[in-house]
Parts: sequence; C-alpha cells; structure tokens
Amino acid sequence: MSFKELGLSDKTIKAIRENGIEKPTTVQSDVIPSILQGKDVFTIAPQKCGKTTSYVFPLVDIISKHNKQNILIITPSSEESVVVSDRLSVFNRYHNINEATIKDTDENIDDEANVIIGSPDLLIEIVEEGKLDLSNINILVVDDINLIKKNKQLENLEKILDILPADKQNVVYTNRRSKETQDILDRILKAPEEIKVDKAKEQEAEEAAPAAKETPYKPREAKEEYKEKNQARSQNNGIDSEALNLSKKYNSFGGKTPKFILGKSVIVENE
Repeated sequence: MSFKELGLSDKTIKAIRENGIEKPTTVQSDVIPSILQGKDVFTIAPQKCGKTTSYVFPLVDIISKHNKQNILIITPSSEESVVVSDRLSVFNRYHNINEATIKDTDENIDDEANVIIGSPDLLIEIVEEGKLDLSNINILVVDDINLIKKNKQLENLEKILDILPADKQNVVYTNRRSKETQDILDRILKAPEEIKVDKAKEQEAEEAAPAAKETPYKPREAKEEYKEKNQARSQNNGIDSEALNLSKKYNSFGGKTPKFILGKSVIVENE
C-alpha cells in the first residue's frame, strides 16, 4: 500500500519522498488511516518500526486542514520530545504548523500553538503556574505510556487527563502491554482500534530508510551520543543547532523555534 492510498496529502507525501521514504512501514499502514478518520487508536509497537512518524504524518495533514485543531503530544522524556520536534520540523515543511515544545517554565506558551509537546512533569509544572491552557485540546497523543510508567510519571499523566476535555481523539502507544497502565488506558480510550506490530518488524523503518548522507532527515543519536550533544548545547546557550537549523530551513514553528530545543528563555526569530 502507498502513502497516497493511506490518505495522506500530496504535500506531506512530497516531504516524505524527499527524505528517501518510498513506502510505509507496517505500523504506518495500520495506524495512519485510523488517525485520519478521527478514531481512537491503541498501538503496541516496538522501537525502530516507524512508530513516531505513524502519527506525525497524519497529524501534519490534520492540522494543516483544520486550523482550529489543537494537539497535545505527551512523551516519556525531554529527549523524546526533541525526537518528535525533529520529525515535525522536517515533514511539515510544505505546511504551516505552529508548535510549542516544552522545555522550561520561564515564558508563556504561545496561545496560538496548534501542537504542544512535552513530558508529563514539565506540562504539569507549566499548567500549575498558569502558563498553559489545555482545555481546548482536540487530539491527544501519548507516546509511550509504558515508558511514562517506567519514568514514574503516571500520576502526572492522570493530572493532565483531569484537565483535558472529554470530547477529543485519543492516540496511545506502548512498547508492551502492562497491567499497571490498564486503568489509565481505559480512562483515555473510547472504543479504540487496537493495533499490534510484531517485534520482527522492529528494524523495518531503519531498513526502509536511506543512509543519512542521502537525506536531510536522520534519526536522533543513540543515548550516549545524545548526552554528548546535550553537553554541547549547554555550552552554546542551550541551543540545539541541528534542530534550530531544521526549524529555520523549513520555517516549521511559526517564526520561532520551540523553547524545548533552545533551552531556557532563548527565543530565536527566523530570518
């Protein structure tokens, strides 16, 4: 099945193909149509199978077609929030999406943000300081609820659920089913489509993608390399130069790069 057959727009498909991706992975084929149709989705999928882009691709289309849609993406950690930001900054290059990614609480989040990305602890911190309103969220993505549990953030996730409207689309991912998360899953999801990707598909996305030198898009580094890069950011006023360059190149964030990527109180205007 092609990306066109899955229902993605020509603009999104153009960005996908320019980054060397010719055909969808199993999880993308299974998940993208359901998200585009507005269904609740629960996906059990391993790492490296195209999981993140399985929701980034359709969300790029949804927000570009419906200006009043507000999307909240909850990640297990700050590092994962950067991963999502990187993918959005590349694949929305032919759309106009305004995004706010949570790094710190020094500034109010742009009221016009269509996409908000953050870990549960940082989101709650900003909400409790009155700097973020989540009452108008239309689509919730939780990626990955089992890792959120592992990071001891389920309590903060439940606090966020207390704030969110009941009438919204919910998309939840996990790397494995867990008894400890079942109650909160039952609370989030409404008659979801359940999709399970076999672990044998774990390397599918990496094998389908071209080498990094052939495309401007590449996966984030391994944890050890990420730590080194994070140290470099600290020495450069907190700025992640790779993410900054992506944002400037594709003008992905409404004229500003996300605060998560830039660090504390650093806002850089696109030229």
